[in-house]
Amino acid sequence: MTDRLRAEAEVQLSSWSVRGKVLAEFWHYFAQNKGAVAGLVLFIALVVMALLAPAIAPHPPNHQYRDALLTPPFWADGGTTTFLLGTDALGRDILSRLIHGARFSLFVGVVVVSIAVTGGVLIGLVAGFFRGWVDVFLMRIMDVILSFPSLLLALVLVAILGPGLVNAMIAIALVLQPHFARLTRAAVISELRREYVTSARVVGAGRLRLMFKTVLPNCLAPLIVQATLSFSNAILDAAALGFLGMGAQPPTPEWGTMLAEAREFILRAWWVVTFPGLAILVTVLAINLVGDGLRDALDPKLKRS
Repeated sequence: MTDRLRAEAEVQLSSWSVRGKVLAEFWHYFAQNKGAVAGLVLFIALVVMALLAPAIAPHPPNHQYRDALLTPPFWADGGTTTFLLGTDALGRDILSRLIHGARFSLFVGVVVVSIAVTGGVLIGLVAGFFRGWVDVFLMRIMDVILSFPSLLLALVLVAILGPGLVNAMIAIALVLQPHFARLTRAAVISELRREYVTSARVVGAGRLRLMFKTVLPNCLAPLIVQATLSFSNAILDAAALGFLGMGAQPPTPEWGTMLAEAREFILRAWWVVTFPGLAILVTVLAINLVGDGLRDALDPKLKRS
């Protein structure tokens, strides 16, 4: 019994050692991209800010200070340190709304990518394994979806489903899904030619085991990179739908909705437009930089000695 426990412990330690080496190698290649590291630090800061929004926001996001309408940032003439980035036309603190808005943007990204990855991977696996008319049917549907501009198709879907953040997330997920389906299908077809799949079939592995246990784990690297880039696209599309009045509805402190509410004050209150726009820009840039780093670290062809 003691020998068995010792053997199991050695196997566990060996597994941890292998995982540690894999993580160390991943970080080695990821860290070579300084922009990716900077993007990761910024993204982590955004996540922390979103999680701690109620604690770090100086004011409630929807509270209206009627005696401080369109107050400029603290460094401008007429500004005050009470409202560091100023207030909007209803007297709401812009900094507090931006901090709480990070919650909505990151939540949209997580939900949209989760739905798109789940649906796209399932479709890609089925198309790649069954081929024939099933493959043709599924891929032609994906091609039809891809033939429309993504934002236009999302607008049409939201118009059918009705305006709102939930419907906007569903529409964006459906628009992004074909990218994962096509990527999964291509990876599956490539992996099915490899010897380890043939060996698994010889020992009697069923189709579901081949799909989810054998092939899918070896297709994850490109899917992770695509998921990162789709995360930023989801945030952009959600902001665009909010700006057009089809996404999150006022008074929700969502960045696209904040831009929509500030359109008429562009010339006389620049801060109500600039800061939400910068928040979207910085978030999307950080995520894209992380995506570039993941591509460098996960793609063997791009690894440098």
